[in-house]
Amino acid sequence: MIVVSHRGPNSFRREGDGFVARRGAGGLVSVLRPLLARDRSTTWVAAAIGDDDRAAVAAGAAHVPDFRLRLLALDPELHRLHYDTFSNEILWFLHHGLFDLARQPRFDRAAHGAWDAYVAINEAFADEVADLAPDGDTVLVQDYQLALVGGLLRERRPDLRISTFTHIPFCGPNSIRVLPEPVASAMLRTMGATSVGFHTERWARAYRACAVEVLGGAPPAAYGDAFCPDLDALRAEAARPEVRAAAAGFDDLAAGRSLIVRSDRIEPSKNIVRGLLAFEALLEERPTWRDRAVMAVLVNPSRETIDAYRALRVEIERTAERINERWGRGDRSPVVLDARDDFARSLGGLVRADVLFVNPIKDGLNLVAKEGPAVNERDAPLCLSRDAGAFDELGDDCVPVQPYDIVQTAGALALALEMPADERRLRAARLRDRIGARRPADWLATQIDHAS
Repeated sequence: MIVVSHRGPNSFRREGDGFVARRGAGGLVSVLRPLLARDRSTTWVAAAIGDDDRAAVAAGAAHVPDFRLRLLALDPELHRLHYDTFSNEILWFLHHGLFDLARQPRFDRAAHGAWDAYVAINEAFADEVADLAPDGDTVLVQDYQLALVGGLLRERRPDLRISTFTHIPFCGPNSIRVLPEPVASAMLRTMGATSVGFHTERWARAYRACAVEVLGGAPPAAYGDAFCPDLDALRAEAARPEVRAAAAGFDDLAAGRSLIVRSDRIEPSKNIVRGLLAFEALLEERPTWRDRAVMAVLVNPSRETIDAYRALRVEIERTAERINERWGRGDRSPVVLDARDDFARSLGGLVRADVLFVNPIKDGLNLVAKEGPAVNERDAPLCLSRDAGAFDELGDDCVPVQPYDIVQTAGALALALEMPADERRLRAARLRDRIGARRPADWLATQIDHAS
């Protein structure tokens, strides 16, 4: 079997005369890597992301013991246009509903050039896999950066069994018209050459509707099947001493107050600023919580080569500072913003939270919505956006959030904070049961079953 993804299971760092492999980041790696490491016949094909990765490829040192790893040393400028510009500034914004359509996007020559780069990088992946795959092999292509690979590979190697899985939402048929017609047609036609999976049937329906709207004819094959965390591995991580120490540190931070925790990348779809404004609305409208609640905003920097992401970080920092200036009392701030890339801190926050807060504008799934209830030790209610893919599974036992409605979100936080202990226990137990009902191997098996 061959797995194809943009970001691989390992990155490489130059040390002295050699290279050291580090585990890759992200939910896909955390779920797939342990599964594939048990079967050393698997090959994982990914991009060499940075200079050290490319140097490791050039030196023949991009190897790991768990499986066969093939990193593609792509042209850096072509790769930048593919990843930063078309994948993240266009496709990510399109499918998450982030465009300010009166101003963006603008498909000028530069944007069309980014589409050409996107096609070229997808072709490079398809060529690599076509040369690498044994007859009749199974190929599992992952995510929106490589949405064309499955169809391009089908043209090159019709003998292969291929499946494509998209980890983000898919926009509706009105929104797909934002793309130039040749781009939308080419993308949907190429994706339709293989079965396409999403984390929920909601996104699969949207994809099918877009294909019918743009291409006509019968809808393409698509299905919904949600990611599930490796609970054994996650709980083992939560038991590590550094995570326990981080959780204990949140006891000191709370200082007798109820602790609301969110853990996100600094990314526009995560809706962090509206979440802060909703907490401020709670403090305005329910004075009893001004000295009884604190929000820990645990965020990791992300895609800081993109202007919108750098601007978002500044806005988050300024909003948190303003709320603290208005509502802080002595050394007790109502918002604690921590923007370090610290896994133990983030997991410790989820363990210790009294309320878990996940309010994205739109999300393919949102793995934190599953990881939080799985490791939390205080029966924390989950405040969850209706537009997170995870809501389709967990909505009956969470506190729903309308992600654009600050007043409603403030009310949802109040409901979670004031929830009786018996109801907290019941909801938390049901969430754990739902989250633990399937294993990562089940999700992987579904992709293999849909490969054709």
